[in-house]
Amino acid sequence: MSWRTIVVSKNAKLDYQMGYMVVRGAETTKVHMNEIGTVIVESTAVSMTAYLLSELVKHKVKVIFCDEKRNPSSELLPYYGSHDTSAKIRKQCEWSADDKASVWTEIVSEKIRMQARVLEVYGRPEAHMLYEYVEQMEYGDATNREGHAAKVYFNALFGKEFTRTEENPTNAALNYGYSLILSTFNREVVANGYITQIGLFHDNMFNQFNLASDLMEPFRPIVDDMVMELEPQTFEVEEKRFMLDIFNKELYIAGRLEYLPNAIKVYCRSVFDALNDKDVSLIKFYKNEL
Repeated sequence: MSWRTIVVSKNAKLDYQMGYMVVRGAETTKVHMNEIGTVIVESTAVSMTAYLLSELVKHKVKVIFCDEKRNPSSELLPYYGSHDTSAKIRKQCEWSADDKASVWTEIVSEKIRMQARVLEVYGRPEAHMLYEYVEQMEYGDATNREGHAAKVYFNALFGKEFTRTEENPTNAALNYGYSLILSTFNREVVANGYITQIGLFHDNMFNQFNLASDLMEPFRPIVDDMVMELEPQTFEVEEKRFMLDIFNKELYIAGRLEYLPNAIKVYCRSVFDALNDKDVSLIKFYKNEL
């Protein structure tokens, strides 16, 4: 079972040996490939062999590369994540506008509902307004309840003066957390045989991850809750370590308690089933105790 998140933060060489990823630094550490769920390469002083990269792809391990500031900047994704990728992509191209709008309505409603739940946890009265937005939701979110909810939500959570465009530790932590879950969704999209560029609602020609950007929306409040708990005054190594613990979050989904990566896997598959079978009732959203 893949469950470990490996963070390589210092000068090291990574290679593959007899079913193990070998980390050679001040000390040599071996980790069996079947135990690895995610590898985060934080330092630009890390070298990896092509053999190891190939094996990581085969084992569907998520690999995130960071820049010189130790912020996630890219990831390793296979060209083909499923044996029937060609058939899956044809299905993806055939998803109708109505089916995509129906699924998007469910996704954005659940996102606002989870945002309201976060506000409830922190005793913010604006939670009632967000629940009203959910009740007012129209097909395809024609009245942009998501946009209205976002403004109310972030101001209620982080203060009236807060904006998502300002450079500060809170936004740095939010962006870092969002990038981590986005990469997890990208892996699941590819692993299921679909392509990340073609989304449901997001359709920016410069966004390579439109579909993952759509699917991740209900999971964003998990990041927001962690940032509230963190209350970052700076955003350095320790704060990043705290945010990396998101992969250890446990969520109830489909009647079971799952770690975040597995919950995302279950959720993504249910969304794809809903799109292919034209039945939004198949979507499985997570439940948690924020």
